[in-house]
Parts: sequence; structure tokens; C-alpha cells
Amino acid sequence: MITFSCKKITEEELIRCSFDLNKTEYNVLIFLLRNDKMRTVLQISKAMELERTTIQKSIKNLVEKGLVKRTQKNLSKGGYIFLYKPNNKEEIKSKVNNCGLKPTALSEGSNATQA
Repeated sequence: MITFSCKKITEEELIRCSFDLNKTEYNVLIFLLRNDKMRTVLQISKAMELERTTIQKSIKNLVEKGLVKRTQKNLSKGGYIFLYKPNNKEEIKSKVNNCGLKPTALSEGSNATQA
């Protein structure tokens, strides 16, 4: 926590402010960082117990902000699915560090949503 002359700022607030994230986008980002493997929107929504459409909106914004990477996987019987994972954990940590706070929320052991 950082204390300014008039307000204490939590790590979550700093990360959300640094990347202009709403609460759901923040929770999805932290979930993906903790579970660093490719996942579908459906897998994320089930693990986080949130609606699929809520996750889709959050993932779309995280991809646009460059925080999450989308990969297309072609299926053997035709069609495809999209898989998502965090883009670059060290770059995200670096951006938060540049704000003057050790990004412990991006490290193991945080209270963020885990599966």
C-alpha cells in the first residue's frame, strides 16, 4: 500500500489505474497471471464462476490493451477456438514498478481469484 498525503492506495487500485481496468478486467488479468496457461473464455468463466459474456467483454478489453494474448487453435474436425494467456508478466510488473510500488499482487500468494 502506498500512502499519499491524503489517501492510501492499494495494489489493486494502482494496477487498475495503471492499465485503466475495471474490477472484472483486473480479476481476469490476475487469474490469467496466476494460471499461466492457454485457456478458453468458457474455461475462464467456469473457473471464476462468472458469465461467459462478462469474461468475453473483459478479455476483449485486455487484448486491446496488450495485457492478454489471443491465439487461434484450429480443430481437427473443422472450426477453431480462441485461447488466451497473459501477454508478458515481466512487462506488466515493470509498468507497475514504474509507478513506485512493488507489484506483489502479480506474484504468487496474492488474494486474487485463483483456480
